[in-house]
Amino acid sequence: MPLMLQKGEFVGSLDCGTTSVRFIIFDKYAQIVAQHQLEFPQYYPNPGWHEQNPLEIQAHAEACIENTMKSLVASGYTKDSVKVIGITNQRETAFVWSRKTGKPLCNAIVWDDSRTKNLVAHYEHVLQTKGLEVQPGSWKKGQQGIDALREISGLPLSTYFSATKVRWMIDNYPEVAQAHANDDMCFGTLESWLLYNLVGGVKRGLHVCEMSNAARTLLFNTTTLNWDPMLLKFFGLRQSIVGEIVSTSQTYGYIASGSLKGVPIGGLVGDQQAALVGNKCLTKGEAKCTYGTGAFLLFCTGNEIVKSSHGLLSTVAFQPGPKSKPVFALEGSISSAGSAITWLKDSMHMISSSAQVNDLAAQEPTTGGVYFVTAFSGLLAPYWDSSATGLLIGVTQYTNPSHIARATLEATAFQTRAIIESMVLDSGKAVANLKVDGGMTNGDLAMSILADLNGTDVIRPEMRESTALGSALLAGSAIGLFGWDLTKPETLSEVNTKGTRTFKPEMSASIREKKWTIWQRAVERSRGWEAGIDEEEEEDLLS
Repeated sequence: MPLMLQKGEFVGSLDCGTTSVRFIIFDKYAQIVAQHQLEFPQYYPNPGWHEQNPLEIQAHAEACIENTMKSLVASGYTKDSVKVIGITNQRETAFVWSRKTGKPLCNAIVWDDSRTKNLVAHYEHVLQTKGLEVQPGSWKKGQQGIDALREISGLPLSTYFSATKVRWMIDNYPEVAQAHANDDMCFGTLESWLLYNLVGGVKRGLHVCEMSNAARTLLFNTTTLNWDPMLLKFFGLRQSIVGEIVSTSQTYGYIASGSLKGVPIGGLVGDQQAALVGNKCLTKGEAKCTYGTGAFLLFCTGNEIVKSSHGLLSTVAFQPGPKSKPVFALEGSISSAGSAITWLKDSMHMISSSAQVNDLAAQEPTTGGVYFVTAFSGLLAPYWDSSATGLLIGVTQYTNPSHIARATLEATAFQTRAIIESMVLDSGKAVANLKVDGGMTNGDLAMSILADLNGTDVIRPEMRESTALGSALLAGSAIGLFGWDLTKPETLSEVNTKGTRTFKPEMSASIREKKWTIWQRAVERSRGWEAGIDEEEEEDLLS
Protein backbone atom coordinates (compact mmCIF):
# COMPACT_ATOMS: atom_id res chain seq x y z
CA MET A 1 0.00 0.00 0.00
CA PRO A 2 1.24 3.54 -0.72
CA LEU A 3 2.41 5.52 2.29
CA MET A 4 -0.34 7.75 3.69
CA LEU A 5 1.19 11.20 4.02
CA GLN A 6 0.27 13.51 6.84
CA LYS A 7 0.24 17.28 6.69
CA GLY A 8 2.55 19.03 9.10
CA GLU A 9 3.57 22.61 9.82
CA PHE A 10 7.23 23.31 9.18
CA VAL A 11 9.60 26.11 8.21
CA GLY A 12 12.54 25.73 5.83
CA SER A 13 15.93 27.39 5.73
CA LEU A 14 18.25 27.64 2.73
CA ASP A 15 21.66 28.13 4.34
CA CYS A 16 24.31 28.99 1.76
CA GLY A 17 27.73 29.30 3.38
CA THR A 18 31.20 29.76 1.96
CA THR A 19 31.81 26.17 0.90
CA SER A 20 28.45 24.40 1.03
CA VAL A 21 24.72 24.91 0.80
CA ARG A 22 22.09 23.08 2.83
CA PHE A 23 18.34 23.11 3.10
CA ILE A 24 16.94 22.27 6.54
CA ILE A 25 13.31 21.85 7.56
CA PHE A 26 12.51 22.62 11.23
CA ASP A 27 9.48 22.05 13.41
CA LYS A 28 8.22 24.57 15.99
CA TYR A 29 10.77 23.38 18.58
CA ALA A 30 13.71 23.71 16.12
CA GLN A 31 14.01 19.97 15.78
CA ILE A 32 15.30 19.01 12.33
CA VAL A 33 12.70 17.13 10.29
CA ALA A 34 14.70 16.75 7.06
CA GLN A 35 17.89 18.16 5.55
CA HIS A 36 20.36 17.83 2.71
CA GLN A 37 23.76 19.42 2.19
CA LEU A 38 26.04 19.77 -0.84
CA GLU A 39 29.48 21.31 -1.23
CA PHE A 40 30.01 23.51 -4.26
CA PRO A 41 33.29 24.20 -6.14
CA GLN A 42 35.75 26.87 -5.04
CA TYR A 43 38.19 28.54 -7.41
CA TYR A 44 41.58 30.02 -6.50
CA PRO A 45 42.98 31.35 -9.80
CA ASN A 46 45.80 33.37 -8.18
CA PRO A 47 47.36 33.72 -4.71
CA GLY A 48 44.90 35.51 -2.45
CA TRP A 49 42.03 35.14 -4.95
CA HIS A 50 38.86 33.21 -4.13
CA GLU A 51 35.98 32.90 -6.61
CA GLN A 52 32.70 31.02 -6.97
CA ASN A 53 30.45 30.39 -9.96
CA PRO A 54 27.00 31.94 -9.32
CA LEU A 55 25.23 29.38 -11.54
CA GLU A 56 26.83 26.48 -9.66
CA ILE A 57 25.73 27.92 -6.32
CA GLN A 58 22.18 28.35 -7.59
CA ALA A 59 22.10 24.80 -9.00
CA HIS A 60 23.38 23.34 -5.72
CA ALA A 61 20.82 25.36 -3.75
CA GLU A 62 17.94 24.08 -5.87
CA ALA A 63 19.27 20.49 -5.68
CA CYS A 64 19.42 20.73 -1.88
CA ILE A 65 15.82 21.89 -1.73
CA GLU A 66 14.64 19.03 -3.95
CA ASN A 67 16.61 16.36 -2.06
CA THR A 68 15.37 17.63 1.30
CA MET A 69 11.78 17.61 0.07
CA LYS A 70 12.22 13.98 -1.06
CA SER A 71 13.39 13.16 2.47
CA LEU A 72 10.39 14.97 3.94
CA VAL A 73 7.97 12.96 1.81
CA ALA A 74 9.86 9.74 2.59
CA SER A 75 9.41 10.47 6.30
CA GLY A 76 5.63 10.66 5.80
CA TYR A 77 4.81 14.35 5.28
CA THR A 78 3.23 16.17 2.37
CA LYS A 79 5.22 18.77 0.46
CA ASP A 80 2.80 21.51 1.43
CA SER A 81 3.81 20.99 5.08
CA VAL A 82 6.52 23.61 4.47
CA LYS A 83 4.74 26.93 4.99
CA VAL A 84 7.56 29.42 4.45
CA ILE A 85 11.31 29.45 3.96
CA GLY A 86 14.15 31.78 4.89
CA ILE A 87 17.50 32.31 3.22
CA THR A 88 20.78 32.95 4.99
CA ASN A 89 24.06 33.50 3.24
CA GLN A 90 27.78 34.13 3.31
CA ARG A 91 28.12 37.91 3.41
CA GLU A 92 30.29 40.42 1.50
CA THR A 93 30.72 38.05 -1.48
CA ALA A 94 29.93 40.14 -4.56
CA PHE A 95 27.69 38.96 -7.43
CA VAL A 96 27.03 40.90 -10.63
CA TRP A 97 24.59 39.92 -13.36
CA SER A 98 22.91 41.35 -16.44
CA ARG A 99 19.54 42.99 -15.94
CA LYS A 100 18.57 42.04 -19.52
CA THR A 101 19.58 38.37 -19.52
CA GLY A 102 19.67 37.50 -15.81
CA LYS A 103 23.02 35.78 -16.37
CA PRO A 104 26.17 36.36 -14.28
CA LEU A 105 28.69 38.75 -15.78
CA CYS A 106 31.64 37.00 -14.09
CA ASN A 107 32.44 34.75 -11.17
CA ALA A 108 31.57 36.03 -7.71
CA ILE A 109 34.46 37.40 -5.63
CA VAL A 110 34.31 35.76 -2.19
CA TRP A 111 34.42 37.69 1.09
CA ASP A 112 37.91 36.47 2.06
CA ASP A 113 39.46 37.30 -1.33
CA SER A 114 42.35 39.79 -0.91
CA ARG A 115 42.99 40.83 -4.53
CA THR A 116 41.71 44.34 -3.85
CA LYS A 117 44.41 45.35 -1.34
CA ASN A 118 46.05 47.67 -3.91
CA LEU A 119 42.64 49.19 -4.62
CA VAL A 120 42.13 49.69 -0.88
CA ALA A 121 45.51 51.44 -0.74
CA HIS A 122 44.36 53.67 -3.62
CA TYR A 123 41.15 54.70 -1.85
CA GLU A 124 43.08 55.29 1.38
CA HIS A 125 45.27 57.68 -0.61
CA VAL A 126 42.17 59.36 -2.09
CA LEU A 127 40.76 59.88 1.42
CA GLN A 128 44.05 61.42 2.54
CA THR A 129 44.48 63.76 -0.43
CA LYS A 130 41.12 64.50 -2.05
CA GLY A 131 38.77 63.28 0.66
CA LEU A 132 35.17 62.08 0.79
CA GLU A 133 32.26 64.25 -0.35
CA VAL A 134 29.88 63.87 2.59
CA GLN A 135 27.31 66.33 1.22
CA PRO A 136 27.18 67.91 -2.25
CA GLY A 137 30.13 70.31 -2.32
CA SER A 138 31.25 69.46 1.25
CA TRP A 139 34.44 67.37 1.58
CA LYS A 140 36.34 65.79 4.42
CA LYS A 141 39.88 64.58 3.88
CA GLY A 142 42.79 63.10 5.80
CA GLN A 143 41.82 61.52 9.10
CA GLN A 144 38.48 63.34 8.93
CA GLY A 145 37.75 61.59 5.62
CA ILE A 146 38.69 58.19 7.05
CA ASP A 147 36.49 58.85 10.08
CA ALA A 148 33.61 60.08 7.89
CA LEU A 149 33.63 56.90 5.80
CA ARG A 150 33.41 54.82 8.95
CA GLU A 151 30.80 57.09 10.53
CA ILE A 152 28.52 56.77 7.50
CA SER A 153 28.95 53.06 6.76
CA GLY A 154 29.96 51.66 10.15
CA LEU A 155 32.89 49.99 8.36
CA PRO A 156 36.56 50.69 7.65
CA LEU A 157 38.12 50.49 4.20
CA SER A 158 39.10 46.85 3.74
CA THR A 159 39.38 44.10 1.14
CA TYR A 160 36.69 42.36 3.21
CA PHE A 161 33.68 44.38 2.04
CA SER A 162 31.81 44.29 -1.27
CA ALA A 163 32.32 47.77 -2.75
CA THR A 164 35.99 47.33 -3.66
CA LYS A 165 35.25 43.90 -5.16
CA VAL A 166 32.61 45.40 -7.48
CA ARG A 167 34.92 48.24 -8.44
CA TRP A 168 37.66 45.70 -9.21
CA MET A 169 35.28 43.74 -11.47
CA ILE A 170 34.43 46.90 -13.44
CA ASP A 171 38.11 47.84 -13.74
CA ASN A 172 39.32 44.39 -14.81
CA TYR A 173 36.53 42.66 -16.75
CA PRO A 174 35.46 44.40 -19.99
CA GLU A 175 32.05 42.70 -19.98
CA VAL A 176 31.35 44.05 -16.48
CA ALA A 177 32.58 47.52 -17.43
CA GLN A 178 30.34 47.49 -20.51
CA ALA A 179 27.28 46.36 -18.52
CA HIS A 180 27.94 49.09 -15.95
CA ALA A 181 28.34 51.73 -18.66
CA ASN A 182 25.17 50.54 -20.42
CA ASP A 183 23.11 50.46 -17.21
CA ASP A 184 22.69 46.70 -17.59
CA MET A 185 24.36 45.64 -14.34
CA CYS A 186 22.83 44.35 -11.12
CA PHE A 187 24.99 43.98 -8.03
CA GLY A 188 23.97 42.00 -4.99
CA THR A 189 25.20 39.83 -2.18
CA LEU A 190 24.25 36.17 -2.24
CA GLU A 191 20.76 36.50 -0.80
CA SER A 192 19.96 38.93 -3.65
CA TRP A 193 21.13 36.41 -6.26
CA LEU A 194 19.33 33.42 -4.68
CA LEU A 195 16.03 35.29 -4.24
CA TYR A 196 16.22 36.74 -7.77
CA ASN A 197 16.45 33.23 -9.23
CA LEU A 198 14.05 31.40 -6.91
CA VAL A 199 11.16 33.77 -7.64
CA GLY A 200 11.57 33.66 -11.40
CA GLY A 201 14.84 35.26 -12.47
CA VAL A 202 14.77 37.69 -15.35
CA LYS A 203 11.02 37.13 -15.91
CA ARG A 204 10.22 38.49 -12.45
CA GLY A 205 13.21 40.84 -12.24
CA LEU A 206 13.09 41.12 -8.43
CA HIS A 207 16.28 42.87 -7.34
CA VAL A 208 16.47 43.54 -3.59
CA CYS A 209 19.16 43.60 -0.92
CA GLU A 210 18.37 42.74 2.67
CA MET A 211 19.49 45.27 5.28
CA SER A 212 21.97 43.17 7.28
CA ASN A 213 23.75 42.25 4.04
CA ALA A 214 23.60 45.79 2.64
CA ALA A 215 25.30 46.97 5.82
CA ARG A 216 28.38 44.91 4.79
CA THR A 217 28.97 46.54 1.42
CA LEU A 218 30.59 49.92 2.32
CA LEU A 219 27.74 51.50 0.33
CA PHE A 220 25.03 51.58 3.03
CA ASN A 221 24.30 54.46 5.39
CA THR A 222 23.66 53.13 8.90
CA THR A 223 21.82 56.34 9.86
CA THR A 224 19.42 56.67 6.90
CA LEU A 225 19.22 52.85 6.54
CA ASN A 226 19.54 53.14 2.78
CA TRP A 227 22.17 53.23 0.07
CA ASP A 228 24.38 56.29 0.42
CA PRO A 229 24.72 58.26 -2.84
CA MET A 230 28.05 59.77 -1.76
CA LEU A 231 29.58 56.37 -1.05
CA LEU A 232 28.40 55.10 -4.44
CA LYS A 233 29.95 58.19 -6.01
CA PHE A 234 33.21 57.69 -4.06
CA PHE A 235 33.64 54.20 -5.51
CA GLY A 236 32.47 55.30 -8.97
CA LEU A 237 29.36 53.11 -8.99
CA ARG A 238 25.97 53.81 -10.59
CA GLN A 239 23.03 54.07 -8.20
CA SER A 240 21.06 51.74 -10.49
CA ILE A 241 23.28 48.69 -9.79
CA VAL A 242 21.95 48.26 -6.23
CA GLY A 243 18.60 46.72 -5.37
CA GLU A 244 15.81 47.93 -3.11
CA ILE A 245 16.63 47.70 0.59
CA VAL A 246 14.28 45.30 2.40
CA SER A 247 13.89 44.20 6.01
CA THR A 248 15.09 40.90 7.44
CA SER A 249 11.61 39.47 7.96
CA GLN A 250 8.81 39.98 5.43
CA THR A 251 7.29 38.19 2.43
CA TYR A 252 9.47 39.09 -0.56
CA GLY A 253 7.98 36.76 -3.16
CA TYR A 254 6.99 33.19 -3.92
CA ILE A 255 9.08 30.31 -5.24
CA ALA A 256 8.42 29.96 -8.97
CA SER A 257 9.10 26.27 -9.59
CA GLY A 258 10.03 22.92 -8.08
CA SER A 259 8.71 21.15 -5.00
CA LEU A 260 8.21 24.42 -3.13
CA LYS A 261 6.37 26.24 -5.92
CA GLY A 262 4.12 28.91 -4.42
CA VAL A 263 5.78 28.85 -0.98
CA PRO A 264 6.64 32.35 0.32
CA ILE A 265 10.19 33.42 1.08
CA GLY A 266 9.87 35.29 4.36
CA GLY A 267 13.36 35.81 5.76
CA LEU A 268 16.64 37.06 4.30
CA VAL A 269 19.65 37.56 6.54
CA GLY A 270 23.44 37.45 6.50
CA ASP A 271 24.78 34.29 8.08
CA GLN A 272 26.33 35.85 11.19
CA GLN A 273 23.28 37.91 12.00
CA ALA A 274 21.24 34.74 11.41
CA ALA A 275 23.32 32.94 14.02
CA LEU A 276 22.70 35.79 16.47
CA VAL A 277 18.95 35.30 15.97
CA GLY A 278 19.30 31.50 16.02
CA ASN A 279 21.05 31.72 19.38
CA LYS A 280 18.17 33.96 20.51
CA CYS A 281 20.54 36.84 21.31
CA LEU A 282 17.78 39.35 20.62
CA THR A 283 18.29 41.86 23.40
CA LYS A 284 21.06 44.24 24.38
CA GLY A 285 24.13 42.65 25.95
CA GLU A 286 23.84 39.14 24.54
CA ALA A 287 26.71 37.74 22.44
CA LYS A 288 27.45 34.79 20.21
CA CYS A 289 30.37 33.57 18.13
CA THR A 290 30.08 31.36 15.06
CA TYR A 291 33.16 29.32 14.22
CA GLY A 292 33.10 28.30 10.59
CA THR A 293 35.55 29.08 7.79
CA GLY A 294 36.11 32.35 9.64
CA ALA A 295 34.82 33.28 13.08
CA PHE A 296 32.31 36.02 13.77
CA LEU A 297 31.45 37.43 17.17
CA LEU A 298 28.33 39.60 17.45
CA PHE A 299 27.26 41.57 20.50
CA CYS A 300 23.67 42.84 20.45
CA THR A 301 23.34 46.58 21.22
CA GLY A 302 19.54 46.81 20.87
CA ASN A 303 17.86 49.59 18.86
CA GLU A 304 20.86 51.84 19.39
CA ILE A 305 23.85 51.79 17.05
CA VAL A 306 27.11 51.89 19.03
CA LYS A 307 30.03 53.39 17.13
CA SER A 308 33.19 51.48 17.92
CA SER A 309 36.45 53.20 18.80
CA HIS A 310 38.28 49.92 19.38
CA GLY A 311 38.40 48.27 15.97
CA LEU A 312 34.95 46.68 15.79
CA LEU A 313 32.20 47.09 13.22
CA SER A 314 28.87 48.73 13.90
CA THR A 315 26.34 46.77 11.91
CA VAL A 316 22.66 46.03 11.47
CA ALA A 317 21.79 42.79 13.26
CA PHE A 318 18.26 42.41 11.91
CA GLN A 319 15.09 44.38 11.18
CA PRO A 320 12.13 42.24 12.30
CA GLY A 321 9.76 43.78 9.75
CA PRO A 322 9.45 46.69 7.30
CA LYS A 323 7.84 48.93 9.95
CA SER A 324 9.99 47.79 12.88
CA LYS A 325 13.07 49.49 14.25
CA PRO A 326 16.27 47.66 13.34
CA VAL A 327 18.36 45.95 16.02
CA PHE A 328 22.09 46.72 15.86
CA ALA A 329 25.23 44.86 16.88
CA LEU A 330 28.94 45.28 17.37
CA GLU A 331 30.85 42.72 15.36
CA GLY A 332 34.35 41.39 15.31
CA SER A 333 35.48 39.06 12.54
CA ILE A 334 38.34 36.57 12.33
CA SER A 335 39.24 35.72 8.74
CA SER A 336 40.76 32.28 9.40
CA ALA A 337 39.25 29.86 11.92
CA GLY A 338 38.06 26.60 10.38
CA SER A 339 40.06 27.47 7.27
CA ALA A 340 43.26 27.20 9.33
CA ILE A 341 42.27 23.64 10.22
CA THR A 342 41.52 22.98 6.55
CA TRP A 343 45.07 24.21 5.82
CA LEU A 344 46.47 21.64 8.25
CA LYS A 345 44.47 18.99 6.40
CA ASP A 346 44.74 19.91 2.73
CA SER A 347 48.08 21.73 2.51
CA MET A 348 50.16 20.31 5.35
CA HIS A 349 48.55 16.82 5.41
CA MET A 350 48.82 16.64 9.21
CA ILE A 351 45.26 15.34 9.54
CA SER A 352 42.93 13.49 7.17
CA SER A 353 39.71 15.17 8.40
CA SER A 354 39.04 18.47 10.14
CA ALA A 355 37.59 16.68 13.18
CA GLN A 356 40.96 15.01 13.79
CA VAL A 357 42.58 18.30 14.79
CA ASN A 358 41.23 17.89 18.32
CA ASP A 359 42.65 14.37 18.65
CA LEU A 360 46.04 15.49 17.31
CA ALA A 361 46.12 18.57 19.58
CA ALA A 362 45.16 16.46 22.61
CA GLN A 363 48.38 14.43 22.28
CA GLU A 364 50.30 17.32 23.85
CA PRO A 365 49.25 19.27 26.98
CA THR A 366 50.68 22.55 25.62
CA THR A 367 51.86 24.06 22.33
CA GLY A 368 55.50 23.67 23.38
CA GLY A 369 55.96 27.42 23.04
CA VAL A 370 54.54 27.58 19.50
CA TYR A 371 52.21 30.44 18.53
CA PHE A 372 50.36 30.55 15.22
CA VAL A 373 48.97 33.82 13.84
CA THR A 374 46.58 32.49 11.19
CA ALA A 375 46.56 35.65 9.07
CA PHE A 376 46.26 33.87 5.72
CA SER A 377 44.40 36.83 4.22
CA GLY A 378 45.40 39.54 6.68
CA LEU A 379 43.98 40.32 10.11
CA LEU A 380 40.42 41.58 10.59
CA ALA A 381 39.00 42.92 13.87
CA PRO A 382 40.29 44.56 15.93
CA TYR A 383 43.60 44.92 14.03
CA TRP A 384 42.40 45.64 10.46
CA ASP A 385 45.74 44.92 8.83
CA SER A 386 45.38 43.51 5.31
CA SER A 387 49.19 43.48 5.06
CA ALA A 388 49.57 40.96 7.92
CA THR A 389 50.49 37.43 6.95
CA GLY A 390 50.49 34.00 8.58
CA LEU A 391 53.18 33.49 11.20
CA LEU A 392 54.26 30.31 12.98
CA ILE A 393 56.72 31.32 15.70
CA GLY A 394 58.42 29.60 18.62
CA VAL A 395 59.28 26.58 16.49
CA THR A 396 62.21 24.47 17.74
CA GLN A 397 63.51 20.97 17.09
CA TYR A 398 61.15 19.90 19.88
CA THR A 399 58.09 21.05 17.88
CA ASN A 400 55.85 18.31 16.48
CA PRO A 401 52.51 18.28 14.60
CA SER A 402 50.53 18.06 17.86
CA HIS A 403 52.04 21.33 19.07
CA ILE A 404 51.10 23.02 15.78
CA ALA A 405 47.56 21.59 15.90
CA ARG A 406 47.10 22.91 19.43
CA ALA A 407 48.54 26.31 18.44
CA THR A 408 45.99 26.43 15.60
CA LEU A 409 43.11 25.98 18.06
CA GLU A 410 44.66 28.54 20.42
CA ALA A 411 44.96 31.08 17.57
CA THR A 412 41.18 31.24 17.19
CA ALA A 413 40.73 31.54 20.98
CA PHE A 414 43.27 34.39 21.22
CA GLN A 415 41.63 36.29 18.36
CA THR A 416 38.26 35.81 20.07
CA ARG A 417 39.70 37.37 23.22
CA ALA A 418 41.01 40.37 21.27
CA ILE A 419 37.49 41.02 19.98
CA ILE A 420 35.80 40.49 23.36
CA GLU A 421 38.17 42.96 25.02
CA SER A 422 37.24 45.55 22.39
CA MET A 423 33.52 44.87 22.91
CA VAL A 424 33.88 45.45 26.65
CA LEU A 425 35.68 48.76 26.03
CA ASP A 426 33.08 49.94 23.49
CA SER A 427 29.95 48.88 25.35
CA GLY A 428 31.09 49.26 28.95
CA LYS A 429 29.47 45.90 29.60
CA ALA A 430 31.23 42.62 30.41
CA VAL A 431 30.50 39.52 28.35
CA ALA A 432 29.39 37.06 31.02
CA ASN A 433 29.33 34.07 28.69
CA LEU A 434 29.70 33.27 25.03
CA LYS A 435 27.14 31.27 23.05
CA VAL A 436 28.81 29.36 20.24
CA ASP A 437 27.91 27.46 17.08
CA GLY A 438 29.54 26.39 13.84
CA GLY A 439 31.63 23.44 12.75
CA MET A 440 34.63 24.09 15.02
CA THR A 441 32.44 23.91 18.12
CA ASN A 442 31.99 20.15 17.64
CA GLY A 443 35.45 19.71 19.16
CA ASP A 444 35.36 19.57 22.97
CA LEU A 445 39.07 20.40 23.22
CA ALA A 446 38.65 23.47 21.00
CA MET A 447 35.86 24.71 23.27
CA SER A 448 37.87 24.01 26.45
CA ILE A 449 40.78 26.01 25.02
CA LEU A 450 38.37 28.81 24.12
CA ALA A 451 37.04 28.93 27.71
CA ASP A 452 40.55 28.76 29.20
CA LEU A 453 42.13 31.51 27.11
CA ASN A 454 39.12 33.85 27.44
CA GLY A 455 38.40 33.15 31.10
CA THR A 456 34.66 32.94 30.46
CA ASP A 457 31.99 30.26 30.19
CA VAL A 458 31.38 28.92 26.69
CA ILE A 459 27.82 27.67 26.08
CA ARG A 460 27.25 25.19 23.27
CA PRO A 461 23.70 24.11 22.33
CA GLU A 462 22.94 20.54 21.31
CA MET A 463 21.35 21.61 18.01
CA ARG A 464 24.04 23.84 16.54
CA GLU A 465 22.55 24.77 13.16
CA SER A 466 22.04 28.26 14.55
CA THR A 467 22.56 30.04 11.23
CA ALA A 468 19.85 28.06 9.49
CA LEU A 469 17.59 28.33 12.53
CA GLY A 470 17.96 32.12 12.56
CA SER A 471 16.65 32.51 9.03
CA ALA A 472 13.86 30.03 9.82
CA LEU A 473 12.81 32.10 12.86
CA LEU A 474 12.78 35.26 10.75
CA ALA A 475 10.74 33.56 8.02
CA GLY A 476 8.27 32.08 10.50
CA SER A 477 7.91 35.43 12.24
CA ALA A 478 7.09 37.09 8.90
CA ILE A 479 3.88 35.08 8.59
CA GLY A 480 3.22 34.55 12.31
CA LEU A 481 3.91 30.80 12.11
CA PHE A 482 3.79 29.05 15.52
CA GLY A 483 3.10 32.46 17.08
CA TRP A 484 6.75 33.46 16.60
CA ASP A 485 7.42 37.18 16.83
CA LEU A 486 11.00 38.47 16.84
CA THR A 487 9.89 41.63 18.67
CA LYS A 488 8.67 39.41 21.53
CA PRO A 489 11.50 37.01 22.48
CA GLU A 490 9.18 35.17 24.87
CA THR A 491 7.34 33.72 21.85
CA LEU A 492 10.52 31.72 21.10
CA SER A 493 10.78 30.23 24.59
CA GLU A 494 10.20 26.66 23.36
CA VAL A 495 12.74 26.90 20.50
CA ASN A 496 15.99 24.90 20.76
CA THR A 497 15.98 24.36 24.51
CA LYS A 498 17.15 20.75 24.47
CA GLY A 499 20.58 19.94 25.91
CA THR A 500 23.30 22.56 26.20
CA ARG A 501 26.84 22.09 27.49
CA THR A 502 28.85 24.73 29.33
CA PHE A 503 32.65 24.72 29.16
CA LYS A 504 34.20 26.47 32.15
CA PRO A 505 37.74 27.90 32.27
CA GLU A 506 40.22 25.72 34.17
CA MET A 507 43.51 27.50 33.33
CA SER A 508 45.02 29.70 36.04
CA ALA A 509 44.77 33.44 35.49
CA SER A 510 48.55 33.88 35.61
CA ILE A 511 49.19 31.37 32.81
CA ARG A 512 46.32 32.84 30.78
CA GLU A 513 47.78 36.36 31.00
CA LYS A 514 51.32 35.20 30.23
CA LYS A 515 50.13 33.41 27.10
CA TRP A 516 48.05 36.43 26.08
CA THR A 517 51.10 38.70 26.34
CA ILE A 518 53.18 36.38 24.14
CA TRP A 519 50.35 36.12 21.61
CA GLN A 520 50.25 39.90 21.27
CA ARG A 521 54.00 39.91 20.54
CA ALA A 522 53.44 37.29 17.83
CA VAL A 523 50.68 39.40 16.26
CA GLU A 524 52.97 42.44 16.09
CA ARG A 525 55.58 40.37 14.24
CA SER A 526 53.00 39.25 11.67
CA ARG A 527 51.85 42.75 10.76
CA GLY A 528 52.90 44.93 7.84
CA TRP A 529 54.45 42.09 5.84
CA GLU A 530 52.68 42.56 2.49
CA ALA A 531 51.64 46.19 2.28
CA GLY A 532 49.38 47.12 -0.63
CA ILE A 533 50.36 49.90 -3.01
CA ASP A 534 48.26 52.50 -4.76
CA GLU A 535 49.08 51.49 -8.33
CA GLU A 536 47.79 54.79 -9.74
CA GLU A 537 50.04 56.75 -7.36
CA GLU A 538 53.00 54.53 -8.28
CA GLU A 539 52.38 55.14 -12.00
CA ASP A 540 52.31 58.91 -11.35
CA LEU A 541 55.64 58.73 -9.55
CA LEU A 542 57.24 56.73 -12.36
CA SER A 543 55.93 58.96 -15.16
